[in-house]
Amino acid sequence: MVLINPNTSTATTAMMTALARRTLGGAFPVRGVTVTRGPRMLTDPAALDAAAREVVAAGLRATAAGDCAALLVGAFGDPGAAELRAATDVPVVGLGEAALREAAIGGTPFGIATTTPLLAEAIAARVRDLGLADRYTGLRLTASGPEHLSAQPESLLDELERAVRACVERDGARAVVIGGGPLGDAAEELRTRCAVRIVAPIPAACRALARSLGR
Repeated sequence: MVLINPNTSTATTAMMTALARRTLGGAFPVRGVTVTRGPRMLTDPAALDAAAREVVAAGLRATAAGDCAALLVGAFGDPGAAELRAATDVPVVGLGEAALREAAIGGTPFGIATTTPLLAEAIAARVRDLGLADRYTGLRLTASGPEHLSAQPESLLDELERAVRACVERDGARAVVIGGGPLGDAAEELRTRCAVRIVAPIPAACRALARSLGR
């Protein structure tokens, strides 16, 4: 499997790849790829659109090499995932689609906790496009923005935990998706800090790919 990081942070690629490997165990190997151009963080719709082109290019290079059984798009907005499905014959999974579908299993009311206010409408549109709006309880944001929190891991955890609790206590969510590939480590930590079911996007996407490959 090739995990494509749609932002240019190699540290984020390493973190997401390590988490994917832990999730999958020895089922099949995971190789992380970082796009060659674009922003270090995807925080608005324009950045997502720009990243989609780079994701498609990276995915086509990976499949052309002949050793790629599946592609994982490592951003919550799934940039380029639909285009890669149309252009390749390997399974393609995006973090957002996988996490949202997993959260909504069995009709569970679910919310999303994240750090990117400029992507709120794009996230809501993604929920609608997947036919999950009837189970969606809403989006809760951290008080601080993603640029600040990326350098403050403890603050990130504290603020995301407050957003998760708001999803549960104010909105009635019974599962909460942590909305962002770079939030992968934080999502794992929140599973031990929150009583509600936390859906971490990277493991959810890995499970979806494993199912598609019959593993």
